[in-house]
Amino acid sequence: MTVAATSPDNTPGLADSFDFKAYLAKAKATVEEALDQSLLPERPESLREAMRYSLLAGGKRLRPILCLAACELAGGDAAQAMPTAVALEMIHTMSLIHDDLPAMDDDDLRRGRPTNHKVYGEAVAILAGDALLTRAFEMVALRSPGVPPERLLKVLGELSLVAGAPGLVGGQVVDLESEGKDVDLETLEYIHLHKTGALLQASVLSGALIAGADDTLLEALRTYSRAIGLAFQIIDDILDVTASSEVLGKTAGKDLTADKTTYPKLLGLEESKARAEALVQEACGVLKPWSDKAQPLLALAGYITSRDR
Repeated sequence: MTVAATSPDNTPGLADSFDFKAYLAKAKATVEEALDQSLLPERPESLREAMRYSLLAGGKRLRPILCLAACELAGGDAAQAMPTAVALEMIHTMSLIHDDLPAMDDDDLRRGRPTNHKVYGEAVAILAGDALLTRAFEMVALRSPGVPPERLLKVLGELSLVAGAPGLVGGQVVDLESEGKDVDLETLEYIHLHKTGALLQASVLSGALIAGADDTLLEALRTYSRAIGLAFQIIDDILDVTASSEVLGKTAGKDLTADKTTYPKLLGLEESKARAEALVQEACGVLKPWSDKAQPLLALAGYITSRDR
């Protein structure tokens, strides 16, 4: 069951000839191989096992795929962006491990199987998340051959902002502080844009920076990624109400249980869907001047609102 009318097939600007299903399958397979190769045998093995458990647990791999697509749109070689794409998924995985901890959301299920701390204990789960975060910076700084250092420095700046107080951490703190309280739309958007949207935006911008994108394209991609980041979280809020735990691969209804304010709670389901669709329209609109080369990004925007998990 889909949650919105917009889909990759009727996304604004998307050509009928673009085979999104094939593109997504190929990109995901390439990313999965790179993720597997990023954590080869090393000591301590127990830490590596915990890191691999969550990093290789599946998922949509949207963030690395967005990074690769943005790099290609800007005229770059996707292979040069792959270490950064892997780094983005590592940061995302860290945030999931920490978000699931008893001190945070206290969740037992992630991507259809027990959360990291349920398997390895809270201490190792925290350390696995920490190690993934630092490995992410290593991937960019030390494992990105052929990319000019000044471009890598800009990417490192983006990642440092998104992973800290101005991004994920700040959004998580406001989210925790808002539980059980009446939250207005401005605060809700702050949480979503920082906790979820910031990393999606960094994924797009990092790929473009690797390719040396000009300011005009970077500004368009900034607008695009902000819009899809917010749309992504609105759909997450909707799915938390409408989908089952089996479909989601994580605990459904946890926002309601934690008494969190969500878009459906503030606006209702239909208006929330309409807002997500409007954001996708905005995202696709700003890429119109590059529509021929932007087909993957246009399709990914539509995919965000048509997904069922």
